[in-house]
Amino acid sequence: MSAKSLSAGKNAAEVTKEKLISDFKVVVADAEALLKDSAGQGGEALAAVRARVEDSLAVAKSKMLDAEEELLEKTRVGAKATDEYVHEHPWNAVGIAAGVGLLLGLLISRR
Repeated sequence: MSAKSLSAGKNAAEVTKEKLISDFKVVVADAEALLKDSAGQGGEALAAVRARVEDSLAVAKSKMLDAEEELLEKTRVGAKATDEYVHEHPWNAVGIAAGVGLLLGLLISRR
């Protein structure tokens, strides 16, 4: 497996993690809204269910925050590595940027 395909796979995984975190935040917010809306309704069974959901949400929020922190740390490490590479090899970085710009220009001009 080449370094480029490995890098692309890692980027796809990070995008997937970001999407998962984003979707999970929406689910947690919806569940919290549901809990608020059902707070006025009585019943022992409903109270037990609400308590379990609240506990599950607390655990899910904690795990989501951990995943978000891990993703941010990996992003910082990647940005730092990129910055170091660009400082150590400025002409390579200019060449890569020019190549990417050329490819994007070709792709856009085809439309």
